[in-house]
Amino acid sequence: MPSLIDLRRRIRSVKNTQQITKAMKVVSAAKLRRAQDRVLAARPYAQIIQRMLANVAQAAAEQNAAEEIELLARRPEKRILLLVITADRGLAGAFNSNVIRLAQKFIAQHREAEVRLELIGRKGRDFFKRRQANISGEYTTLFQKAPRYEDALEIARKVIEMFRKAEIDSVYLVVNNFKSMMASLLVTTRLLPVELPEKQEQIDYIYEQPPGELLAALLPRYIESQIYRSMLESDAAQHAARMTAMEAASTNASDVISALTLNMNRVRQASITREIIEIVSGAAALD
Repeated sequence: MPSLIDLRRRIRSVKNTQQITKAMKVVSAAKLRRAQDRVLAARPYAQIIQRMLANVAQAAAEQNAAEEIELLARRPEKRILLLVITADRGLAGAFNSNVIRLAQKFIAQHREAEVRLELIGRKGRDFFKRRQANISGEYTTLFQKAPRYEDALEIARKVIEMFRKAEIDSVYLVVNNFKSMMASLLVTTRLLPVELPEKQEQIDYIYEQPPGELLAALLPRYIESQIYRSMLESDAAQHAARMTAMEAASTNASDVISALTLNMNRVRQASITREIIEIVSGAAALD
């Protein structure tokens, strides 16, 4: 049975850990509020550009101009680029492992193709680098602060250039989208070739340029906005996951402290009882 000193040391250690988890929860909650505001601000732009893309695409299709656009070209998927967005830090529950597991599942489903990885986030980079995966690019400092549009622009330009040069045949994205403070949505979406939105009631725009030229200019902006929004979604989701994980850790620490305190009281009571018995027995022996 552990001694009183060992139990007190364990209780002190768990209390110190609990202070850290509580502090991390507070920090994650503050970061989550700002990240959530950025996500909510970015979603309307993504919806508007998607509606605009649908209308311009319909106008271009009526003039048979969409078939000549490079970013719409469909080729057999022999070389695939997979963008995997994880966090730079752990202690976020199953946030990173879920993304990595989905990426592994995607790779397994496309064994016949050459899958290259574009890794955004240190956790994904570390995992796949240890397994000597086919990594074409890595970005490990983007989430130290709030995600920047310039970083998404750099990634988008690289991806678009590779697709235009036919170095890759398609581009997919694996990301944890922010759903609520308690849940996130793990999705795999195709970025290239761009899948145009379904036909809808077309707004009667007056185009100064041919719709085909507008569509060709609009598609790169659409890719950039999709990558940037995914980075914002992942950033908010990781803070929500870390806050939830730290709250659970703090609760578990309280349970451990209660159990250790109860055990310590029993040991102390047994020690006191044993001392009393020894005193009584010694006094009886003297009589």
